[in-house]
Amino acid sequence: DNVEWTEEQEAAARAKVQENSAQFVSQEQQDAYEIGAHKYWNDFYKTHENGFFKDRHWLFTEFPELAPNKNVSQFGPCISEDSGIVGNAKDASLGCCLGSEVGSAVAEATEHLLNSETNTTHQLHAEKEMAAEKLEDLKLNYADFPGLSATYRILEVGCGAGNTVFPILQTNNDPGLFVYCCDFSTTAVDLVQAHPEYDTARCFAFVHDLCENEAPFPMPDESLDVVVLIFVLSALLPEKTQSVINRLSRLLKPGGMILLRDYGRYDLAQLRFKKGQCLADNFYVRGDGTRVYFFTQDELDLLFTAAGLEKVQNLVDRRLQVNRGKQVTMYRVWIQCKYRKPPRLRGNQEPQTGESLHQHCGWT
Repeated sequence: DNVEWTEEQEAAARAKVQENSAQFVSQEQQDAYEIGAHKYWNDFYKTHENGFFKDRHWLFTEFPELAPNKNVSQFGPCISEDSGIVGNAKDASLGCCLGSEVGSAVAEATEHLLNSETNTTHQLHAEKEMAAEKLEDLKLNYADFPGLSATYRILEVGCGAGNTVFPILQTNNDPGLFVYCCDFSTTAVDLVQAHPEYDTARCFAFVHDLCENEAPFPMPDESLDVVVLIFVLSALLPEKTQSVINRLSRLLKPGGMILLRDYGRYDLAQLRFKKGQCLADNFYVRGDGTRVYFFTQDELDLLFTAAGLEKVQNLVDRRLQVNRGKQVTMYRVWIQCKYRKPPRLRGNQEPQTGESLHQHCGWT
């Protein structure tokens, strides 16, 4: 259960953070960590494969939206994250998706049209025809996107070895369910796709760099019911977090929700860092080259509301964990959030089934 800290505990934690962040890593080294991020995460999953994180069955107690057709009591007691392991939070990301070449072609054609005021009427007509052709190509690509016929779509960002996605697929037996999952690490996505329960009829795993603003997703905007971010945003450069949330919010249907659990300020993991590992305020590099940020509730609230989302839940979960073998007491601090995309006004509401997605995009 949530444990309230005394003023003395919080003051001691604050002093520890001031101590371990007194000196930042040089900018040259920080640039090297950013450039090598793919390598560090691939190496992490090659080393740990699927043995690092345990399956997160606690998710359904905390986030019943992942299996709305189930009763919460069926999920059993809430299990704290990763059984107290102080380790890597997976980076968020992804890469090759359907329609990437078409998307860039459409953008190029549109740019031509916007700058064509000085063209002749004939040239303008030709430009419009080209844009129309590229849009038709885009429709053909998205007409076949994975999960088109689904009635409930979930995207897990930063899926790692599948410790969230496979419990979802095992627990949520809705025949209309489709789960997308992606990761920055090609090794992680390979592990998901090699899993014996990976079923392309219900799931689509792909590589994606979430910080690449032009990298397309394999599904259209306003097509997702839920986006799951479990220890993901903390692995990003803090200055890129807002644009990432903005991109993800566009994927949500009106009324769709982002579910988040991540590291909170003064978590045990933050207090254990040594001098020389701090990159910026509350942002650190681990010994394996992966990075982690420690949030406050207010920071996350500003990020999500700036993306146009409404707060449903934003709480701090402080846990006391005891290692009886080593007689060590550990205090974990996590933040859990739910933010919803505002529903459309009743007169503008559109059901987002596979059929309506065709209609919404002007497809037949």
